[in-house]
Amino acid sequence: MNARELALAVVRDVFPAQGSHAVERTAQAAFDYRARRSTLDQRDRAFAAELAYGAIKMRRALDWHLDPFITHPTLPQVVREILRLAAYELVYTRADVHATVFEFVNLAKRFSHRGLANLVNAVLRSLLRATPEEPQRDSFPSDDEYLATRYSLPTWLVRQWRSVFDSELAAICAGVNTPARAAVVVNTLKGSVETAAERLRTAGVQTVRSPYVAESLLVESGSPAHLPDDGEWWQQSESSAMAVDVLGPQPGESILDVCTGRGNKALQIGARLNGDGALCCIELDARKVTTLQRRLEESGIAAAVVTGDATAEVLPEGRRFDRVLVDAPCSGAGVVGRHPEARWKKQGADGERLALTQRALLERAARHVYPGGALVYAVCSTDQRETTEVIDWFLSAHNFERGLIPAAYQTFLNADGDVVVPPGIEGRDGFYIARVERRP
Repeated sequence: MNARELALAVVRDVFPAQGSHAVERTAQAAFDYRARRSTLDQRDRAFAAELAYGAIKMRRALDWHLDPFITHPTLPQVVREILRLAAYELVYTRADVHATVFEFVNLAKRFSHRGLANLVNAVLRSLLRATPEEPQRDSFPSDDEYLATRYSLPTWLVRQWRSVFDSELAAICAGVNTPARAAVVVNTLKGSVETAAERLRTAGVQTVRSPYVAESLLVESGSPAHLPDDGEWWQQSESSAMAVDVLGPQPGESILDVCTGRGNKALQIGARLNGDGALCCIELDARKVTTLQRRLEESGIAAAVVTGDATAEVLPEGRRFDRVLVDAPCSGAGVVGRHPEARWKKQGADGERLALTQRALLERAARHVYPGGALVYAVCSTDQRETTEVIDWFLSAHNFERGLIPAAYQTFLNADGDVVVPPGIEGRDGFYIARVERRP
């Protein structure tokens, strides 16, 4: 297996042929699975990952380049994937043109037959003769169709972003096609942020301090992925860490973390409590709970962990907390830049469907907030059906009002005073964070 064949295997895992019994995987899971079974060196694996992730992410734009030259009415899916991979290498990388065409024609011979291999050869050579350029606005009926094709996004997602950001739309569409910025959160129970930054530097990872989250380090170069996850720090995006910063837990307080997952925000809260206070976590998935408990122990953080559905009453009715974080399940539209396949797997109706769960979580969590206490609602989405509409509904039905947001977030505030982080800008994830307080 060479690098291009590995890339093809990954793409086929992500988009299995209709009617096949193949196991559908995410791009990362597919690459890890296939790469482990290959004998490729690190350089070839990196090339395969670039091809596979690029061809998955740029799927719509690649079809726009290829379609004028494909006349075969029922092209087998594997051949279409081979053409996309080849087109990605030819259009978006510094390819050796002749080697690229030769290798992908040979792939077509292996996975189809000589006639379709000849078709692949003809299509790719026609593409090269046309000297492919990026799509131009005058070729499309609307700005949204143009941006969606140029940056290879579903049109519904571009429209959704336009309704929220408008003037930043083009920058967002371009930004989600660039690498999302890695970041780590430092466990200040085990050492200072400065000490962690120096240790990371020694390990080949250059970082800078986040201008928003005190314990967050943004990666400038290198990768923390190969470093041990021993509780001294953990990978967590800057946007995600903002939610806890807006919550602002203080030593001596009682904190409830709803939908804790594997625990990034819980660890961040626990470190801020500094051993003085109480942390309670609710998580439905038993496997995530196992991971959470291990990470809490490694990090030196004490917490009560409840395995259960936070839309139901899993805590005693009279239990109250100073601050509550509801990190709700959402469409994840704000993190499409981190996952190559996400833009094609999500649906425009996801936000409407998930809003029902989000409202139920807020309604249940509200019962556990002390009068005068704060509740922070956070989602990695900027879909208004999951964000402002959910909070407006909540405030209309409960004795809460919007609370103060730290001054550092002024540039992210919408007209209502909630934090809305645009996806793709400066490598950030899209996020929505609202802080409300229970009236006395």
